[in-house]
Amino acid sequence: MKSLTLTPPRLIAWEVTRRCTLNCLHCRASAQNIPYQNEFSFAECRRLLDGMTCFSPPPIIILTGGDPMLRDDIFEIISYGSSLGLRMVIALCGQGLSRDILERLKACGILKISFSLDGSTAATHDAFRREEGAFDAVLRGMALAREVGIPFQVNSTISTYNVNELPAILDLAVQSGADAFHPFLLVPTGNAKDLMDMELSPEAYEKTLLWIYEESQRRSILVKPTCAPHYSRIMRQQSSERQKHSTTFSHPGQTGHSGHPHGSMSSMTKGCLGGQGFAFVSHIGKVQICGFLDVECGDVRQADFDFQQIWETSPVFLEMRDTDGYHGKCGVCEYRNVCGGCRARAYNVTGDYLDSEPFCAYIPENRPETREK
Repeated sequence: MKSLTLTPPRLIAWEVTRRCTLNCLHCRASAQNIPYQNEFSFAECRRLLDGMTCFSPPPIIILTGGDPMLRDDIFEIISYGSSLGLRMVIALCGQGLSRDILERLKACGILKISFSLDGSTAATHDAFRREEGAFDAVLRGMALAREVGIPFQVNSTISTYNVNELPAILDLAVQSGADAFHPFLLVPTGNAKDLMDMELSPEAYEKTLLWIYEESQRRSILVKPTCAPHYSRIMRQQSSERQKHSTTFSHPGQTGHSGHPHGSMSSMTKGCLGGQGFAFVSHIGKVQICGFLDVECGDVRQADFDFQQIWETSPVFLEMRDTDGYHGKCGVCEYRNVCGGCRARAYNVTGDYLDSEPFCAYIPENRPETREK
């Protein structure tokens, strides 16, 4: 393994609870509205947050779930993290929100909210979320966030089920006042293991990412996909083509797109950040490269809440950082250091998290020398 430069994490997604009132078709956690055993006490939550302050700069903490609002002490968790100087953001499904709740989130220090919107109509969104009224609830939540002055972004899980609605979903995000739109390309894990036939084909995936790139150039908000690492390749290819025809082209992020307060929850230029700039902590303290790759990289309880030790020494994290060690075409692709392929898709399709991204249509320049596993 080559010598690697260690960088601190930029984003930590923390599943503060797995409990959720919804049971969405695609849920990576297969979350249910039941008590989950062995979740962190408030004292343990504080210890985890204390450990994040050792990094310089400290990472953005994304409170996720389940539904984070189902923790009775969620406001105390947010306040404590904010008191440490951590940038606290939260992912909400939109259920059960009120103006009072949004005002308390703001007062406690929440800097940004992400709302999940998986259809442009109630029929589509509610069927995907398996909850009648979910669409109206998330629209109300976004309106309240706008009223109280909390910046928010819209996340959408994209599959064959709703890809045709993608333009209308983006329009709705813009109209709602969101400052960013992040389409998540479906990863077949959790409930989504049964949705393999809803994955976009590699060709449709490529076409969708090209469309997203074009929208990113003309929209007033940040438009950037997540769980779509080869978008980093597409950005570079398209930028190169545009620069051939214009001397004034500027890349998203160089102009107005970088001006949003606190940036986006995932506003980084590399493809797959798992184990490199991003990590996931489960509701019981298991550490993973992301929530979609169910391979344990460490346990914060067993490590006495020394997250830094896990970040720096986990064998899985070390493998993720060594892109030259990836298998198949990902290991020789000229874009491997900016893309990296989706390690979760590789694992869930082939059983090998170092394998080639199974939904990438790109053929590397040195494809004939593609290494064997």
